Amino acid sequence: MKKYFLIPAIALAVTITSCGGGNTKNENDNTSASTEESSTATTETVEGIENVNLSNTWTVEGNDQMKFDTELIRVKAGEPLELTLKNVGSLPKESMGHNLVILKPGVDIATFGGEAAAAADNEYIPKSSLSSVVAHTKLLGPAEEDKITVTLEKGVYDYICSFPGHFGMMKGKIVAE
Repeated sequence: MKKYFLIPAIALAVTITSCGGGNTKNENDNTSASTEESSTATTETVEGIENVNLSNTWTVEGNDQMKFDTELIRVKAGEPLELTLKNVGSLPKESMGHNLVILKPGVDIATFGGEAAAAADNEYIPKSSLSSVVAHTKLLGPAEEDKITVTLEKGVYDYICSFPGHFGMMKGKIVAE
């Protein structure tokens, strides 16, 4: 009976030592790992971008359900992007106005959205956060549209509607490659 107990114990000991045996790393492995991490951090991968056409002319529609019809845009970096926002809703501008604000990479959307809610006098573009904004459209009422042109450097840019309460649902990404 003792023999049967000894076989699993030996198998367990062999398994533990074989799993833990690769703990030695040479310095070259550490250098390549940190280089790999830093290059991955600078180029954010956006799920589904490979299925989006590359174009520098886009039209985005905003509606009364607080939705953009386009949530992923792919553009060529360094070339002018022509972006048109159309408000296809029917509710008045005072209760369901829409704009499109392109934010610089790394801007906290919730913080910006909170500041925007207090900026009614400037069409919900907070003057205190203008350094966070790449470009923006006017605030639009029903059946209105506005066009902006901007040249983006390589990167991933969030865009939102900054009308109070809309940024949580009306958002998307622009990938400039």
